[in-house]
Amino acid sequence: MQIGPYTLSNQLILAPMAGVTDRPFRQLCKKLGAGMAVSEMVSSNSLLWGSEKTRRRANHDGETDPRSVQIMGADPQMMAEAARYNADNGAQIIDINMGCPAKKVCNVAAGSALLQNETRVGDILDAVVDAVSVPVTLKIRTGWDTHNRNGVRIARIAESAGIQSLAVHGRTRACAYKGEAEYDTIAAIKAAINIPVVANGDISTPEKAKRVLEYTQADAVMIGRAAQGRPWIFREIDHYLKTGEKLPEPSLKEVRDILLEHLQNLYAFYGEYTGVRMARKHISWYSKGQRHGGAFRQAVNQVETVVEQLQITKDFFDTLLVREELAA
Repeated sequence: MQIGPYTLSNQLILAPMAGVTDRPFRQLCKKLGAGMAVSEMVSSNSLLWGSEKTRRRANHDGETDPRSVQIMGADPQMMAEAARYNADNGAQIIDINMGCPAKKVCNVAAGSALLQNETRVGDILDAVVDAVSVPVTLKIRTGWDTHNRNGVRIARIAESAGIQSLAVHGRTRACAYKGEAEYDTIAAIKAAINIPVVANGDISTPEKAKRVLEYTQADAVMIGRAAQGRPWIFREIDHYLKTGEKLPEPSLKEVRDILLEHLQNLYAFYGEYTGVRMARKHISWYSKGQRHGGAFRQAVNQVETVVEQLQITKDFFDTLLVREELAA
């Protein structure tokens, strides 16, 4: 799949997720098979550019190409300024968020709320594409609600504006994350335009990824929640798409080692106080389904230091490994 001058190594993209797809997680998913990873969304509000949180969200130091930064807002000129700012600070692709269903985003007429206003969509896309020399991509939903699935019209507006790739989540704004994603609208969008289309929504297994690619004829799939605590899902899907064979699940030892390395990268990126707190959700996701995982999560969420968090996590997985060896 091609986005401007960038050829992705495969058909797998890590979805932007607020509070999740920071630089440590993006780097980990790329290492484990993602062809591209999109940053957390950065507000177009220029007053926020100098904040530590915003600087971290746009931090791509040491990250492999292409570096994609997602921006969010409702004002065409502010979005253009945000695009320029991020391109000047190392973004190789600017991604525009018109897919987020969160109330705090939609209440300021941004994210998927924009799908109600096709004229404003066109104004924003034109302003951002004109503002930067790097490729601009767009993420949308299928429409505002199930009675207003205007994804095909939005896709044609995007293509006309010069958008170079379109990711589509198979739900409407009103659906949020409830129910099941539908792929008919994504297939219709792919048939209607000539730019690359990325299918997103409920893609959680290699088999599902293959079915969605075949059904929609999309150029790639975007994985979001299914990668939480399972960053190796990208290599599993990639291997299956290439060979038709399923990779074995990672061993408990590999899961432990991936998690411990992930934690160290979080601490280095955020510092101890924030790093420990950011790590809690990842530890919870990695330990899901493990024996005595509930008690472990309750205990690990109480500790406040890197040393304690690392030790209790290592002890938990080492205990599981001993039990596994005894049962063998």
